[in-house]
This record gives sequence, C-alpha cells and structure tokens, in this order.
Amino acid sequence: MDFSLTQYLILGASTFLFVGVLTPVMRKIALNIGAVDSPNLERKTQKEPIPYLGGVAIAIGITVASFAALLYSDFSRDTFNKALSVLLPAFLIAAMGLYDDLKGLQPWPRLVAQAIAGIAVAIYLIQNGTLGQAFNNRLIDYAITIIWVVGICNSINFFDNLDGGASGTVSVISIFLFAIAFNQGQSLVGALAIVTAGATLGFLIWNKTPAKIYMGDAGALFLGIMIAVLTIRLNPKVGPQGRALSVPLLLMAVPILDTTTVVISRLSRGISPFTGGRDHLSHRLMRKGLGRKTTAYVLWGLAAAFGSIAYLACCVTSDFAIPAIVASGVIWLGLLSIFLRIPAADQ
Repeated sequence: MDFSLTQYLILGASTFLFVGVLTPVMRKIALNIGAVDSPNLERKTQKEPIPYLGGVAIAIGITVASFAALLYSDFSRDTFNKALSVLLPAFLIAAMGLYDDLKGLQPWPRLVAQAIAGIAVAIYLIQNGTLGQAFNNRLIDYAITIIWVVGICNSINFFDNLDGGASGTVSVISIFLFAIAFNQGQSLVGALAIVTAGATLGFLIWNKTPAKIYMGDAGALFLGIMIAVLTIRLNPKVGPQGRALSVPLLLMAVPILDTTTVVISRLSRGISPFTGGRDHLSHRLMRKGLGRKTTAYVLWGLAAAFGSIAYLACCVTSDFAIPAIVASGVIWLGLLSIFLRIPAADQ
C-alpha cells in the first residue's frame, strides 16, 4: 500500500466528506429510535437531549474508506489481515459501546471486554512481529501492549465530555500520527491515521459547540482502540529506545493528562475512578471562566503542541530533540499540578 502525499490527502478528504454526510443521517435515526443523551445527571453539561450514534458514522466511515483504499492499492491477504487486526477489535468494542449507549452497561463488563481486545491485539502484533517498539522480553511486550490498549481506550472514552473536545483532539493526534508514519514510510499506519483524521473532522462539523450529535461510547471506544493500536504499531525508527518510546506518549499526552488528573482527583476524594463526574480537564478549564469553544481550542492546541514535539523527536535530526522531550515531560507534570489545584466540583 504505497500512496503519494496527494493520494493520502484525497483519501482523508473523501473520508471527511463521507462521514460529514453520514453523520446527520445517523442523527435522524437516533432521534427516531430515542437514542439520546438526556441531561438527567448532575455531570451532564447539555441543556437538552442530544442524539447518540455519531460513533456509528465514524466507525462506518473509517472501515469503508480503509478497505476501499486496500482495494485501490494492494488487496493482498497480508495487508487485509494487517488492516483487520486494527479494525476488527475496534468494531467489536464499538458494538459493545453501542449496546452501552442504548441499554447501559456496568463498568466491569466494559473493562473485561477491553482487556480481551487488548490481549487479542497483543497476541497478533507480537506473534507477527508488527509491534512498533519491542523489548527483548515477550512478557514485557504483552504486558505493555495490553495496558496501553486498555488504558488508551478508556482514556479516549473518559475524554469525550465536551462538544468537539474528543473528536477535535483525536483529529489533531491522527494528523500528527499520519505525518510521522508518512515520514517513516509506514504506509498502513499512515493510511489508517489519515482516514481517522478525516472521519473525526467530518464528525466534528456536527459535534462542535453547540453539538447536534454525540459519538457516544460506541465512537469513543472505537477511536480509542484505533488510536491505541496505531500508536503502538508505529515504529519511529530512532534511537535510543527511550526517544522512540516517547513518541506515542507525546501523541497521547492530553488524553493521558485528563485521565491521570481524574483518577488522582477521585482516588484522593475516595471516589471510584469509574464514577462519572465534572472533574475532567474541560470542566476545570470552564470552571476557571473559559467558554466551551475556547476550552476545546485549548485542548486542541495542547494536543498540537505535544504532537509537534513527537514529530520533532523522530522526524527531525536535531540536537534539540532530547531536550525538547525532557522539557515536554516537565511541562506535562506542571500542567498536571495546575489542573489538580483547580476545584474538582463547583463551589
């Protein structure tokens, strides 16, 4: 699967248009079947019911565009299996998320399903030697892969709490992921990343403030698996290994920051991390006086800043790469400290 930059951009634009058109269709379906998110809990920020099923449009758009690209370029068994190794677990988790959106699920069944998906992904990547950064220990490889997949899947799901917040941030992450993969000649990761960027941007048209539709757990979990697998399959091809390992962490720095802030805050208050609440980065920024749009822009900007360091770390030969990585780590810890100091609830 070898594309020129122009072909990649056409692929991303086509996915953008497809999802942009499909999303309002899914919105009508959601309204007809009553699949709406009602403001019936204190943690809900919307003032009126908002339809779900936006995630279904994202999942369909990414899947159709991905296999269409395979048909166009190289529909071999090998490339099909590699694409399926990303899309199949994402689709299965999205199906569980859709059931959760429509019927409701407790946290533990969702966590078990994510763990099973993580194990399946780990087995495939490690057995086929397609793990981006492997250690010299299979046990460590399995443990890190499973933890990463489950952690990022939950992180994106947690992060979906603001109009355009998650979809815009995933778009930014996917764009930088594509840029790195394209620079390193990793065509499959690049193609799936640009498709993900196009799909989330197409959805963002309808999800930005004021949101007309939400992605729901189906979309958040689907994107979580997609981004987790793509970042762990990415091989930055730089040394030392610490510099390479920093790349996925930098790409995912903002969702990880949100999850870390929430988990520390809730544990310190004796609350389960799986309990919903208005203590995410978005809620804390708005509690300091920022509007919804501005809050979304801040989150996107932070994702772009960390993404730029990730690109620098593996695609630019520079003596400033390591200092930039260290500085970004210090900044991340500083942001964590700042956000933890902002009240976790309205006072």
